[in-house]
Amino acid sequence: MCVNFASKVNALAVSGKPFFFIIDFDKKMPEVFPIDQLPDDIRFFVPGFQNYPSQSVHRKDFWFRAFPPSFETYNKAFNEVLKEINIGNSYLLNLTFKSKIETNLSLNDIFLRSKAKYKLWFRDRFVVFSPETFVQIIGGKISSFPMKGTIDANIPDAKNVLLSDEKETAEHHTIMDLIRNDLAIVAEDVYVEKFKHIEKLITNKGDLLQMSSKITGRLPENYLENLGDILLDLLPAGSISGAPKQKTVQIIKAVEDYNRGYYAGVFGYFDGKNLDSAVMIRFIEKEGDELYFKSGGGVTSMSDVQKEYEELIQKIYVPIY
Repeated sequence: MCVNFASKVNALAVSGKPFFFIIDFDKKMPEVFPIDQLPDDIRFFVPGFQNYPSQSVHRKDFWFRAFPPSFETYNKAFNEVLKEINIGNSYLLNLTFKSKIETNLSLNDIFLRSKAKYKLWFRDRFVVFSPETFVQIIGGKISSFPMKGTIDANIPDAKNVLLSDEKETAEHHTIMDLIRNDLAIVAEDVYVEKFKHIEKLITNKGDLLQMSSKITGRLPENYLENLGDILLDLLPAGSISGAPKQKTVQIIKAVEDYNRGYYAGVFGYFDGKNLDSAVMIRFIEKEGDELYFKSGGGVTSMSDVQKEYEELIQKIYVPIY
């Protein structure tokens, strides 16, 4: 599947044909569609482009309830992760769980009403409203935007509290090093363009602040011929896996009690010249008649289990207000 995906992306990129792509966490179900052949049951938004008509949305009152895993369940997995970290098998691991949710909105309602940097409604199977860019490629320059560090914006002096938090800063540095190494596989002259800037997210539960950086490199002149391979080489995204990546992904599969599927994968759009893409976080999936929200956060040797558990719950929201 990956070889076929890469060859299709490479051919479309060289021909200058716009396309949509989606890649799951394990890179087992990648798909690519020329925009003029994109099925009606796939709708997406990236900054500057959407494949569905703008429309007024009926703003009915909505309710949203979450049923996260118990603290005991989380604590068991957390301790398993900490054990792996303490023996040196990982330095940072993004531990996630799925939480059952209930709402009076359909997945399409959530897609249309959400306000997010990136949005995706995929075959009425799941909806994504992601604040995190995976990579952007503009004029042969590739940039990645790892997002690590979250805080309730209502906490007094929240921005400075987040920026000065020792654990969050260490976690952010680890991910930046990982992303720099990832980009160096496909690009030259990799450097940190922006460091630890803060973005505000508005949600139905209140505002959040998140910390992000921008890392940039220069792709070879013939990069369009290998664009599909470049995307696959960079996955899974470091911000939702960990470091070192290969061993950490093995631990994730051992300690998490579900298959991530498309959650924590990426989707994106190539406009014929440039590419923009998102990490598929803030993710609601339909399983039979039930809905599940997948969320989590980075665990390091400095992590406090109660705070990590609270962050998992804090991230269960919809950006509707």
